[in-house]
This record gives sequence, C-alpha cells and structure tokens, in this order.
Amino acid sequence: MSGGVTPMNIARCRPHDQAGFRRDGAPLSLPSVNAAVLAHRPEIPMVCLRPAMATAEAARFVEAFPGSVLYAVKCNPDEAVLRALAAGGISHFDAASITEVRLVRRLFPQARIHFMHPVKARSAIRESYREHGVRDFVLDSTDELAKIVDETAGAKDLCLIVRLGLAKGGARLDLSGKFGAFADDAAALLRSCAPHAAKLGLSFHVGSQCCDPSAWERALQQADAVIRDAGIRLDVLDVGGGFPVPYPDMQPPPLDAFMTAIAHGVARMALPEGCVLWCEPGRALVAACQSLVVQVQARRGDLLYINDGVYGTLSDAGVLGFRYPCRLIKAAGFSTGRIGDFSFYGPTCDSLDRMQGPFLLPDDVTEGDWIEIGQLGAYGTYLRTGFNGFEDVIRVAVEDFTIRRFAPRGKAA
Repeated sequence: MSGGVTPMNIARCRPHDQAGFRRDGAPLSLPSVNAAVLAHRPEIPMVCLRPAMATAEAARFVEAFPGSVLYAVKCNPDEAVLRALAAGGISHFDAASITEVRLVRRLFPQARIHFMHPVKARSAIRESYREHGVRDFVLDSTDELAKIVDETAGAKDLCLIVRLGLAKGGARLDLSGKFGAFADDAAALLRSCAPHAAKLGLSFHVGSQCCDPSAWERALQQADAVIRDAGIRLDVLDVGGGFPVPYPDMQPPPLDAFMTAIAHGVARMALPEGCVLWCEPGRALVAACQSLVVQVQARRGDLLYINDGVYGTLSDAGVLGFRYPCRLIKAAGFSTGRIGDFSFYGPTCDSLDRMQGPFLLPDDVTEGDWIEIGQLGAYGTYLRTGFNGFEDVIRVAVEDFTIRRFAPRGKAA
C-alpha cells in the first residue's frame, strides 16, 4: 500500500527543517520522504539525500577492501555526500578535474588526492601539484608523461600510475575504448616512467556496474603479465572501480564475492613486498544515499509525464535503459491499485526525453501524485542540464530508508 500525503504526517515535520539544508550546506533532517513531500508539495523535482547511508556504505567498503579506498568524486560531488563519506572512513579521493581537486582540498585539507584522469590540461597538472599537494598522476601515453614531467619541473616525488587498457567485457557500461595502454605499450610506458617516479603504479578499470567478480581476476592476470614484462618494481596496484549495486533488473553478488576474487587474483601475482592496493569505487558508495521525488503531470495509458527526465536527473534511464525502484505517494488517500508497467516522458518538449522502463507502479497512479525513485545517488543529479529551462530542484535530507527494489507485480507498492 502506498501512503498518501495526509495531515497525520504533519506532526513529524519540524517547520524549521523544511528547507532541508542550512545556509552552510550541512543537511538538516526531515524524518521521511513523505514528510518532505508534505512540507514542500513539490511541483519541481525533489532530491532526497540520506547522509547516514553514505557513511555506512563507506565504512562497509573500507572494512572489506585490503588497501586504500579512493572515492571517485565525479560520481557525486555533493559536499554533504563527501562529508558523509569522510565520516565513514574515506580519506583518499579520485579526482578527474582540477575543479574536483579544488573541492576536495577545500573540504579536507589533509586528504590525499589522486589525479586519475589519463589526459589532463597542463594548467591542471601544474596547479594540482604546486597548490594542492597532488603527487599521484595516472597516464596512458608517453605524451602525457612528458606533460607531467614538464609541468612539475621534473619533480622527484611523483607517483606515476600507468592505466592498462582492457578488452571489452561484460560490464553494463564499457570503459575500454577511451583510455588505457594495451599490454606491450603499458610495459614500455612503465619503464619510461621509472626514471621520473618516486613510486610506480599500474591501474585498470573493468567497466562500470560490472556484476562479474571474475572480471577482476582476469584483469589482474593481465596486469601480472605486464608487470613481469616491464621488469620494474611496482609500488601501487590500482584495481579500479566498477563495483555494482542492485537495480530492479540487476542483482549482483555480494561485496564479499568481489573482495574474494581480488584477493585470489592478487595472490597469484608476484608483487613485491610493500606494494599497496588501491580501488576507486563511486556508485557502490553513493547509489543508495539519494532518491528523487517527481510529480506526475499527466497520464496517457501506461505513459506518465513527469517533471524530470533524461536531460535532468534520469539521464541513465534514457539511452542506457537503467530501471530504478519506484514508490507511489498519492496526493490524497492511499493507493489500492495493483502493480503495472509504466514508461515515463520527461518535462522537455524533446520526444527523446523518454524512459522506457518498465517502471512498476500501482495502476491507480494519476496526475498530481508523486513518485519516489530510488538508487539515484550515483551520477543522476550531476548529469543534469538546464535544457528547456528545467533546471530547478529542491534538496532535502531525510532519515528514512531508501528504496532499492520494485514491488512484485500484482501487489500494492
């Protein structure tokens, strides 16, 4: 049964919390998404942040991984999220731009920042090294090596990490085409880096939302061959990101399965004593910490016209076809409908602003109702555009649990 926004909820909603965030950006807490809907009755999208979930996921990952956990800032750079992750034990950050470097250094003066983009502007290399204390740089070509050496004036305290290219695998989002030096070139590049580096590293990425733990074992086998061919002493082995989270049509193995696969792969390698492991999770730490509330503006059969879409927070639901868990919040009363399949149209006048789904919702959903869409802490908010003028959102912090799965068909949500 889906709850309506009724006066019985209002006693739980503290008036001074209705803005959701203090002027300094720190989250205030409303008790629930329903209370936030009651407070705002939003006609624009409402992002619901759960900092405690980010803290818990960070602590779980830090405990499980036998090395340093580098949060991939690009996944969700919300300051409240970053502070929540730090509270869970994250002190290393994977930055992909000078803007991300500046953000992390402003928030966390003692954090270790790793510049993990293989192709960087010269000015970004220079500023990150000279002004923000960045010493770790990823590269995948001799041209990039030359840029780093030039812009750091031949510094002797660099950690240079070569990005190893992998063949296309089974990850939901393939990352094999853009970056990475393949085996022979990677070995040669490691040798070229050696005279310029205080520490040498090798990294790879199996692809985003990879549900196959054995993908890491295969990648580690390839990494081992490259290290042996290069004939160098490795100081850092970075197993990348790609750790998956559950979506309605994707139920990955538990985190322990991925940690076990990595441990098995590393055990077969001839790594020198003192070589440290890194990983770069993003989605796995923050997907569950944020949901989105949209309002239904029209219904035409099984098509719902909502006030956010592929040019906004729901980008991955478009061409990539991601499905998300949904919950109906009735504008009045309670839902008694059976669960049916729905597709969404976003608010823009572009017909490509469509999310096929299917998204499972009670079949009595109607104009004016709200839908909470879960698992949107990863990428969604930060892929938003202002296309067609649809750029405004409300941000609130809530204390209730997030939604992770659809209700079964034929049952109330």
